[in-house]
Amino acid sequence: PQTSQSAVELERLKAELRSDLPEVPTITVDELAARLDAGEEPLLLDVRSADEFAVSHLPGARRAETAAEAQVLLEGLPPDREVIVYCSIGWRSGHLAEALRRGGRTNVRNLEGSIFEWANSGHAVVRDGAPVREVHPYDAQWGR
Repeated sequence: PQTSQSAVELERLKAELRSDLPEVPTITVDELAARLDAGEEPLLLDVRSADEFAVSHLPGARRAETAAEAQVLLEGLPPDREVIVYCSIGWRSGHLAEALRRGGRTNVRNLEGSIFEWANSGHAVVRDGAPVREVHPYDAQWGR
């Protein structure tokens, strides 16, 4: 669970990201969870490193650390295919979403608060297909 200090910091960073990337649409963790529970299947792209992804990720997510890696995964899919990107808190994924939109993808959204908010809200993360309770800490501050 998040400490109140980290929750405040996450909210500050989310607001800063919205300000820095106003053209990048977002989706909340609760909106995404409801859509997944309803059987919808957006393409989930995890923008974190291989080490971070190996600890845990959202069920069904594919990993693409760069825009070039994402383009390979998206090759052959229609430009309006829904893509939800996430990282640890939303910073890296927001920038990847922006790059994908500039590259012609029309239905890309950034998961607000990304995997930290997802896990802290009680939603499932997995490793090798099995539920786990761990998320890569990114750094000492976010590992609290």
